[in-house]
Amino acid sequence: MIKNSKLAKHIADVSWSKFVQMIEYKGDWYNCIIQKVDTFFASSQTCSKCGIKNPNVKDLSVRKWTCECGAEHDRDLNASLNILQEGKKLLAD
Repeated sequence: MIKNSKLAKHIADVSWSKFVQMIEYKGDWYNCIIQKVDTFFASSQTCSKCGIKNPNVKDLSVRKWTCECGAEHDRDLNASLNILQEGKKLLAD
């Protein structure tokens, strides 16, 4: 069904919505707080150490990069650290 170009986006949206619904259900079950972060938050482009945004990392083929501050980053690990920091910041506000 995803191969159908007219329905693919709608099917993917429903799937993502169902996934979020399950995560929220499990969060309630285990008494956890679920904080959503903006879809357009530049998590993989921002250095988790100093906060500088590196526009060269927009290219998905860049898996590892070094910041101006000298910190070496794995794209996915850096993004996860930034999402965690952003979630904590949003909860504090």
